[in-house]
Amino acid sequence: MDADAVTGPPDGMVDAEAELTPMLRQYFECCADYEDALLLFQNGDFYQTYCEAAEETARVCELTLTQREDSTGTYPMAGIPVDDAAAYVERLLDAGYRVAIAEQVESPAEATGLVDRAVTQVVTPGTVLDDELLGAGTTNYVAAVAREGSTRAVAAVDASTGECRVTSPPDDPGLIAELDRLAPAELLVGPDASVDPEALSVDPMVTDHEAARLDDDAATERLEAYVATPSAVVESTAERRACGAALAYAEWTQGDDGPLEYVTRVRRYDPRDALALDATAIRSLELFENRGAGASETLFSVVDETACALGRRELDGWLRRPLVDRDRIAARHDAVGELAAEALTRETIREALREVYDLERLAGRISRERADARDLRSLAATLDAVPAVVDALEGCESARLRTLGERIDPRTDVRDLIERAIRADPPVEVTDGGVIREGFDDELDDLRATEREGREWVADLEAQERERTGIDSLSVGHNQVHGYYIEVTDPNLDRVPDDYRRRQTLKNAERFYTPELKEREDEIIGAAERADALEYERFREVRSSVAAETGRIQALADALAELDALAALATVAVERDYVRPAVREPGGEIEIQAGRHPVVEATQERFVPNDAALPPGSVTLVTGPNMSGKSTYMRQVALIVVLAQAGGFVPADAARLPVIDRVFTRVGASDDIAGGQSTFMREMTELTEILHEATDESLILLDEVGRGTSTADGRAIARATVEFVHDEVGATTLFATHYHDLTELAGERDRVRNLHFAAERSGGKSEEEASPGGDVTFLHRVAEGPASSSYGVEVARMAGVPDPVVGRARALVDDADDAGTQVTLSDAVEAGDAANGAENGTADADAPATDERHANAAAGVTSETLATLRAVDLATTTPIEALNLLAELKDRIEES
Repeated sequence: MDADAVTGPPDGMVDAEAELTPMLRQYFECCADYEDALLLFQNGDFYQTYCEAAEETARVCELTLTQREDSTGTYPMAGIPVDDAAAYVERLLDAGYRVAIAEQVESPAEATGLVDRAVTQVVTPGTVLDDELLGAGTTNYVAAVAREGSTRAVAAVDASTGECRVTSPPDDPGLIAELDRLAPAELLVGPDASVDPEALSVDPMVTDHEAARLDDDAATERLEAYVATPSAVVESTAERRACGAALAYAEWTQGDDGPLEYVTRVRRYDPRDALALDATAIRSLELFENRGAGASETLFSVVDETACALGRRELDGWLRRPLVDRDRIAARHDAVGELAAEALTRETIREALREVYDLERLAGRISRERADARDLRSLAATLDAVPAVVDALEGCESARLRTLGERIDPRTDVRDLIERAIRADPPVEVTDGGVIREGFDDELDDLRATEREGREWVADLEAQERERTGIDSLSVGHNQVHGYYIEVTDPNLDRVPDDYRRRQTLKNAERFYTPELKEREDEIIGAAERADALEYERFREVRSSVAAETGRIQALADALAELDALAALATVAVERDYVRPAVREPGGEIEIQAGRHPVVEATQERFVPNDAALPPGSVTLVTGPNMSGKSTYMRQVALIVVLAQAGGFVPADAARLPVIDRVFTRVGASDDIAGGQSTFMREMTELTEILHEATDESLILLDEVGRGTSTADGRAIARATVEFVHDEVGATTLFATHYHDLTELAGERDRVRNLHFAAERSGGKSEEEASPGGDVTFLHRVAEGPASSSYGVEVARMAGVPDPVVGRARALVDDADDAGTQVTLSDAVEAGDAANGAENGTADADAPATDERHANAAAGVTSETLATLRAVDLATTTPIEALNLLAELKDRIEES
């Protein structure tokens, strides 16, 4: 979006700018101060845009474009209602605009000339504050990146909750991965292009950040306004600069000259303190997003039994950053276990938490002086629910629950203040009156009593005057222009008393007032105006008193959020029959008895559990038919690990798990056309990262590596990958493949194992016993050893491929099986020997003739190639050397 194109006066008005009307001049002056934003300019009940900005606003928001005419000429105008602005602002944000809101900062009635206006807020995707534009229980970060030498840092601020977090990823891939985990809505990029946004899996709005805001001295000064000792929070110049930039930008968007008082939690974290999940793993495991038919079927949707927005945000963070500290994991498991066992305690807590509003966002609005009376009542309702939570936690035994019980402060002083000051059901607008409770302020009560008594006197006046004058049609009324009046129709004017004073003449009537009515009117209006002003003043005082407790309210919010997340995991454990996993130190075996995929289980009537026994550093080759459950099995192992380290119980009969430092996945196929990557290139890019980054404490899931290229190349890459992971990386690995010859590696490498998914042909025969061609039933049950077939033709038939195609394919498979034509590397060598022997006149006359495929393969295998192969020492050849050799041999064959 090029905001500059829509902020200035139209070309036809540039020369006449000095002659602009005062209001247009004010509009364009505001535009000039916020050149990178589209300005919404308040004019009464509407936010107006003019000229090219009006044309763009009308297009994006689907508004009727109108015209305005003044001394400068005619130009386009488009407006949106102030009361319904959020919906239109959302459209503008979605279209890539930043939106500056210029409000009337003085009352039109009090203005001596042009109403003063000022930009009070700049709305950007990363600094949205309106609840209507924010998802409940979600985070909304603006992130800034800074570099200093070899150190890189990223800071993220959620302007709606007052959270600020900062970290230093170890390298550039780590920086990209951390930004993907944060998923910022907006990314601040400095002049040094600290990060390439195109490398991210998320798609934030990119904002060029001024160099001055990334300056170390400015950042230090900025950070000192939020924390007493910046060095206790940040550990490098890069972290300080990133924090300063993000906070400065948040301040600018809120129109504040000083620090945001509600940003009280500036915290540093270390990515190494969490199980690392990059964007590929988060996407492949479908933790938060399912790109299939059931878009809402994710791990988060299954375990999200939270009662309030606070807990939902907390649980989201736990799944994005599972723990790697065994003691902290055990502490969460202790708490979840106790809440699962104590149904009354759990349900009492959950019932109370359902009454809890989003304290973090409430505290933010109150601190920014943008909270209305209903926000204060929402805070009071939340504080009303807290004592029940404290009572429920009394007697809990787990250390985590006891600590939370000590941290949860009901803030009865704040609750009592709001209860005494604010009416139970106040109006939305404080200036409408009726906000402050009677009895809270004596002066206000006196003014309201005077106003009320005056109105009651006026209400009785009509009956009194009818009796006094004998005019039955006489009425008493009020309007904003003329105030109170007594109306008499023309036929009755001869009976009007002498003390009536004419106020207004109508077509068929006259309006009058009396000195006493005028006096009462002055009393009523004066009392009402003074009462409204005093009520607003008292409301602001109450709000300010509550704002002074922002830090404690946020601390309460933190405690309630953690408790809600724990209670949610306990609820899931009880309702879905999850068990507590035994978590041990890194490097142990993954042992799962009757494990289940948490999402698939929740969406299907029947699910077949499977065991998993994965020794440390093992590479388990998983073979079997398509649709048999290989990918589900691998994902369920990873999801059980993630859920366990997040603090949850797991879907299994029993589980013993080591602490995993990182989960890597290469699952599924997709192009990245915009990035210039084919499916195979993307697969190889992801594989490269895995082979470089994985450690012997990682878990790797590889699904069909090498399937995006030729069979020979793909088989070679798959084999070399297995060997490299086994020999060099040492990570516990699940490797699903249709290259059945890879299963031979189990006899060559001590930590390579074979598992397969069983199937039955029609008649209940096993896959080994039955003949091809019958109906196949996939048992979804894992078993030791390699599979005998991939059943590709059967899957094609089940998918609805036309019978002639299926029949022809089955015949070809049968012919190939009868002729033994599944050519492997050893087949090629054997056939090559035969072919070379015949060429040299030394072939065995009694040897059977090779089939056509063997002959074709043998034709390109020269004696030189065979000699090279025989000279290879497999025991000392590295995977990379093997790949290079394979490429060389392939080139020789193709050239021969």
